[in-house]
Amino acid sequence: MSSPFQLVASDIDGTLIRTDGTLSPRTIEVLDALPVPFVVVTGRPVRWLRQLFDQMAAPVPAICANGAVIYDADRDEVLRADPLPVELLLDVAKRLREAVPDVALAVEVEDGRAFWYEEAWPVRWEGDGTSVRVLATPEELTSAPAVKLLARSAHHGPDDFFELVSRTLGDIATATHSSSSALVEISAAGVTKAAGLAWHCERHGIDKSGVIAFGDMPNDIPMLSWAGHGVAMANAHPALKAVADEVGLSNDEDGVANYLAELYQL
Repeated sequence: MSSPFQLVASDIDGTLIRTDGTLSPRTIEVLDALPVPFVVVTGRPVRWLRQLFDQMAAPVPAICANGAVIYDADRDEVLRADPLPVELLLDVAKRLREAVPDVALAVEVEDGRAFWYEEAWPVRWEGDGTSVRVLATPEELTSAPAVKLLARSAHHGPDDFFELVSRTLGDIATATHSSSSALVEISAAGVTKAAGLAWHCERHGIDKSGVIAFGDMPNDIPMLSWAGHGVAMANAHPALKAVADEVGLSNDEDGVANYLAELYQL
């Protein structure tokens, strides 16, 4: 039986990889055997892709920073970037500091190849110290365009903090979240995983009806809503399950691989 889908799109964390950060042998086998193109659509910056690609037979196209960066891994080339300009960063940072006194901010700059953060920011996963630096003043944080602004609070729950940030920013920027902590990811207005994936598909002549997408967190809602068929993982956030066409197995059960193996009879 042939599949109606000409492209497979998947989030990485909580979706394609297991909780321990690894791709299962089964997932590697299925991805290598796919008869259609595969693309990862992630909140990760470009510099965090190597951890995934080193486990794959070959790198694949990547839509990073929640749609703000389209990356050709084969050529190590950014095909498109849609950053927050400096003036907007200044406005957003000012609004957040007024609304959330304990807010800590960080930015993805240089198309996601570098990370700048305030002293209060808890750095948790950064292997390359040359691209990561703490800034001396708040003004430095907003001194260059950023493909993503990140905001943390120590005194809010994840969903409550997202709602507060969304209300504070209105429609001047796009806020989303993909963490179990109070971390909100902010992009330029209209920048989402769906927008980035749509640009990639248009470039390759693929209609959204021919796309199947997998995800697990609220930042995947636009992508699963846009795609011809959206599959939420069993471990997904309730908000994503509510918009998905169906719910599959969890990431630790090789949910993506098992679904694709059945779909394409692999």
